[in-house]
Parts: sequence; C-alpha cells; structure tokens
Amino acid sequence: MSTPATEQTAQPGQSAAGFRRRLLDGLAASIEERGYRETTVADVVRHARTSKRTFYDHFATKEECFVELLHANNEDLAAALREAIDPAAQWQDQVRQAVTAYVHTIEAAPAVTLSWIRELPALGEGARPTLRRSFGTLAALLTELSAGPGFARAGVGPLSPAAAVILVGGLRELTAQTVEDGAPPAGMIGPAVAASIALLQAGPGAEVGR
Repeated sequence: MSTPATEQTAQPGQSAAGFRRRLLDGLAASIEERGYRETTVADVVRHARTSKRTFYDHFATKEECFVELLHANNEDLAAALREAIDPAAQWQDQVRQAVTAYVHTIEAAPAVTLSWIRELPALGEGARPTLRRSFGTLAALLTELSAGPGFARAGVGPLSPAAAVILVGGLRELTAQTVEDGAPPAGMIGPAVAASIALLQAGPGAEVGR
C-alpha cells in the first residue's frame, strides 16, 4: 500500500487559478491511471496533493472539473497547432505540421483525449455546450489556418465550415479507435494527412456525391 501524499494547501503567493490548475492536472493524472469513470474526487486530490475540502472550494462536482479540464486541453491543442504551423510553408507541409502536432497531443495524454471523445457526450445535455464549443473551436481554427498565405499561393483552400466539421469529426473517431485499440498514435499521421489534403483539394464549394 502506498504512503498517502502530503497534503498541500494554497500558499499566500499562489493564485487561485494556479491552484485550480493543479486540480485539473490531478484529474488528468487520474484519468490516465484509472479512466474517467473510475476516478473519484479522492483520486483527484491525491494526485493534486490537497484535500477534498479544497476541491469543493473550486468545483461543485467531478463532472464540473472534467468539463473545465477538457476546455483547457482544447485551448492547449489550439495553441499547439498555431505554434507548429509555418504559414509561409508549402500548404502540404502545413497540413503535415498540423496533423503531427495534433498526434503529439494525443501521445501526451491518450486517456484524457479518449475521455473527451467518448465520455463527454455521455454526460448529457449539460455537457453539450462544451462539446459544441470545443468542436467548433477546432473546426474554425482549421478554416482559419487553411486560409493562410501558403494555401492562397497555391490556390488551395480555405476549408469550408462544413468540410472543417467533417475533418474534425473524422479525426476524433480515428483518434478514439486508435487509442482504444492500443495502436501507436503516430500511425494516424499518414491517413490524416491524406484525408486533409483530399478535402482541401476538393475546394470550399465541393459537395459530397457531386
């Protein structure tokens, strides 16, 4: 039996946001260890090295903490994609840069990524705004990035909003299946790059079955 971690409380110089982030990281660590459904508030505070009282000072429920964690991870993913892409590069290179950055985020926290895809929708109507916001943020980002100079120079893109939704949805399901099967996420890069290029070459006005 492991020795319980020493409890830590917020110090005078520690911001509430920083302490809240510790709780999110504690939840993320427990999801990687036990999965979201098996995770309890006790698991979260054990990883965060704090108390249940402190947890409930910041979050009403485990579900509320989970929703905020996924929102934060989605923001981190968007930032990683922006940082990874050279907007002046050849457009095919930008596609590979974006997909590779996406895959690296999965490799860093596969169980959290899977919980975003599988567990969040199962929380019901209360989670729908978060699901729509995270999905929409990524789709809008892909449309924005595909309107950059590298794409315009080649006369390619931008992705239409509908095509961006299709791409995000396809990547999410491919991600879920890859993680569930225990396959290396890096194996997603080739198929994801090919699908992205095909959608971009189809043009913003392309219609399925046309």
